[in-house]
Amino acid sequence: MTGNFDLAGNAHGLLMVHNEDTVDPGEGFDAHTHRNTEIITWVLEGTVVHKDSLGNLGEIRPGIVQRMSAGTGITHSERNGAGRLERQQLHVIQMWIPPDEINREPSYQESDLTADLDRNTLVPIASGMPRYSNDAAISIGNRYATLHVAVLDPGHSANIPDALYGHVFVARGQVDFEGHGLLQQGDAVRLTRSGGHRAVATGEGAELLVWEMHGTAINV
Repeated sequence: MTGNFDLAGNAHGLLMVHNEDTVDPGEGFDAHTHRNTEIITWVLEGTVVHKDSLGNLGEIRPGIVQRMSAGTGITHSERNGAGRLERQQLHVIQMWIPPDEINREPSYQESDLTADLDRNTLVPIASGMPRYSNDAAISIGNRYATLHVAVLDPGHSANIPDALYGHVFVARGQVDFEGHGLLQQGDAVRLTRSGGHRAVATGEGAELLVWEMHGTAINV
């Protein structure tokens, strides 16, 4: 629950929220309402059952990226799709950024990248930036932000894009991050003027979530 927390004032660049949640079987988040927020969901393990006031009902699994643009208001619920007896936890990353224009009509989009996510390179999966309009799987309502994913085999690397702000999260495995040392699963690095860094997968490889941001939550 965000309560009275100042999301924009405590953001890094445009990234107001980066939540890593583990949800037990049969549990979840009951119906609640968002406004003027771009919400991107990426599942690492298990299944999210999503239902919203636009009539969308579906299951989000690993390899599927989901975007919900709250706009003037959207109500939704999210639950672990596994029953209590199945013992399958849900491990999910949810990220919030502001739109670059408030009070748009709410909207929803998802895309299954399971067969299309190239390995050993940085892949834009959600973007509002014109330069990625033909490459990103889904759009987001902010022309200053892009979310990339990199799935790296051991010894392979990804170069972090040059941007005013960057946020790198190690979703799986570990990487040797140039200038910062070894980062383990669950670690994150916040960058300013973020170009020139390189992340090299070690051990069994790694999965990175990388935000490229050319603005802040205060001034969009």
